[in-house]
Amino acid sequence: MKRMIATGFLVVFLAGCGESDKSVTSVASPPTQNSPSASQGSGITVSLIMKTLTNPFFIEMEKGARKAQKESGIELQVMTASQETSIEQQIQLVESQIEAKVDAIVIAPGDSHRLVPVLKKAQDAGIRIVNIDNRLHPAAVAESGLKPLPFISVDNEKAAYLSAKHLADTAKGPTEAAIIEGIRTADNANQRSRGAEKAFRENSRIRVVAVETANWKIDEAYTVAKTIFAAHPKIKLVFCANDMMAIGVIRYLQEAGRHDVQVAGFDALEEAKTAIHHGQMLVTIDQQAAQQGYQGVMTAIKLLRGETVPAQVEIEAKAITAKDLK
Repeated sequence: MKRMIATGFLVVFLAGCGESDKSVTSVASPPTQNSPSASQGSGITVSLIMKTLTNPFFIEMEKGARKAQKESGIELQVMTASQETSIEQQIQLVESQIEAKVDAIVIAPGDSHRLVPVLKKAQDAGIRIVNIDNRLHPAAVAESGLKPLPFISVDNEKAAYLSAKHLADTAKGPTEAAIIEGIRTADNANQRSRGAEKAFRENSRIRVVAVETANWKIDEAYTVAKTIFAAHPKIKLVFCANDMMAIGVIRYLQEAGRHDVQVAGFDALEEAKTAIHHGQMLVTIDQQAAQQGYQGVMTAIKLLRGETVPAQVEIEAKAITAKDLK
């Protein structure tokens, strides 16, 4: 039996209705007004389905969702698979929430394609769906007949460009670079790779000699780093599509005695901030995980109340360097 992690309340209610428009809203900080009151949230069950709780990013996401729960008075279930690569577990979790007849599902999908059919099934059952963090692939959505879903996240390509640009700006002579990607079937992983590639291309001194996936994992990134540095020992810049992988790369570099390599990450985990403070890492990106969780749940509530919501809410992403930690 595959392991599933679930916290929160398990209650059955009927689904509501609402529509999304085609606008894009940018959010820099939590809203302070026009939130549903606790009394208005009574009788609503929302499920937040994330990838894992082994990554502190998703723990922060849950905190934001809990804040929305407290403000609105809804019942909130928080469910995750065991790992970010456990896509079948996520599918099973959605199936369980269809069976439980929850009102809404807020999901950070581990895969941009494979979750689409089961989410179509949930939508057909009258459950409102909000897509956060990693966008479902538009072509897969259209092909399945799934109606457009509100999407809440940062601009991953722009944010990754910002992170990798800090690396690129350090290259004053011919420099080799590597990119460590996330899950290649995840849209946010692809966007982050594109952003990093763009930043490196802009500096003619930089040559990207390795692009490998470590599937968001620390241990896998450690192994990938060992392999690529054996093949390309002159690498001086490494962009990692999340901080977990950056931590794995840093562990390898420390063991190898390589103190001449600059590493960039993405997520602003406390471990990454500590690494930046100690000079082991150059930069990370704060994509406000708690805000994504908060906005996701609040959007679900608005849909259930029949309100029109933006098709996309872009959360502000911020680069974190040593000067920001002083």
